Amino acid sequence: QVQLVESGGGLVQPGGSLRLSCAASVTIFSIYAMGWYRQAPGKQRELVASISNVGSTNYVDSVKGRFTISRDNAKKTVYLQMNNLKPEDTAVYYCNKGPGLPLSSWGRGTQVTVSS
Repeated sequence: QVQLVESGGGLVQPGGSLRLSCAASVTIFSIYAMGWYRQAPGKQRELVASISNVGSTNYVDSVKGRFTISRDNAKKTVYLQMNNLKPEDTAVYYCNKGPGLPLSSWGRGTQVTVSS
C-alpha cells in the first residue's frame, strides 16, 4: 500500500510562487508515473500535471507555462513548482499515481490559497 504525504502549500498573493512536495512510501517508486491533482471547493478533483517513469511531462492547459512537475526517484518524491499563481489555482492539492494507473489511497493533501 502506497502512502502519500503532501506538503508545501500555503497562502500566497497573486503572481507568487509555491513549491509542493509529495513523499511516497513505496518499495519501488521509480516505476510509477505520478501526478498532481487538485480539488477546488464545489468542484471535482482534476489532474493538473503528470510525469512518467522516464520523466515525460504533461499539463492541463490552465497551468501550462506556469507549473513544472519533477521527481527525485532516490528520494521517492515528486514536486510541483507553481509560478505566477492565480486565484483560480486555489484548491487542495494531492499527489497520486499518474493517469491510467490504479490510484492509491489519497493523502490529506496540501491547501493552496491564492489571494490578495
